[in-house]
Amino acid sequence: MYTARGAPRVTVLRDDCTSFRALVHAALLEALAYRGQMVVWVLTSTMPLIMLALFGAVAAEGPLGRYREPELVTYFLSAFIVRQLTSSWVSWQINAEVKEGTLATRLLRPVHPVLAYAADGLARLPLRAVVCAPALVVLLSTSGARWLPRAPWMWVLFAASIAGAWLISLFVSCAIGALAFYIESSTKVMDLWLAAFFVFSGYLIPVDLFPPGLRAALDYLPFRYQIGLSVELMTGAHGPAAALSLLGRQWLFVALAGAVMVGLWRRGIARYSAFGG
Repeated sequence: MYTARGAPRVTVLRDDCTSFRALVHAALLEALAYRGQMVVWVLTSTMPLIMLALFGAVAAEGPLGRYREPELVTYFLSAFIVRQLTSSWVSWQINAEVKEGTLATRLLRPVHPVLAYAADGLARLPLRAVVCAPALVVLLSTSGARWLPRAPWMWVLFAASIAGAWLISLFVSCAIGALAFYIESSTKVMDLWLAAFFVFSGYLIPVDLFPPGLRAALDYLPFRYQIGLSVELMTGAHGPAAALSLLGRQWLFVALAGAVMVGLWRRGIARYSAFGG
């Protein structure tokens, strides 16, 4: 039984959960209605398949580190799948809503805007999973399947890494989008972030192919934990101890990105309201 003090909090939490589920449902219906737009977004994230062709041509002459042709197929198909499940594009939406003034309407709703953006992202995951299905079929039907982990606990860690990668992408995208409260446009900042992300995350180049010094530095940058770690776990690159250590670092970045996002958002909303947004 809840106390009188606790009851209102429980009621608010229940209402928030109900509202969040409703937002996810509405966003799913919208995503189904605009599935053509989803296909366009997916087509912009097929670079791992292009890199597979490039690296495969090189690997035909000899292995690249631990990668021969079958391992490259496994890696880049896995990178494509992980990218579809963890990406977030909300920074452009926030930037547009701040500049157009439509964010004011969102602020009047009972659910926090960041939760609304998160619901929108979650609603699109089933459609993205459908898009991933052909890549997964190819992966399972080729010799690359033998590089996938067999232990169930590795798939549990992989699922945790997918959740962490999605949260980092969401929080970073929201934080960069919130810069629109302070500067004329945050899109250029997001472009810079994406440039670094493409190079250092393992999206275009496997992290373990970088020189040792740079590879060590990437352990302390967030980019690897947005894609590279999940791909490495999916391809069985780490043992239990290393996997848990890297997963712990990933979730530290989740907490850090979340804290930065909350700080920028709160001060930005106060600034937005003060100037009549």
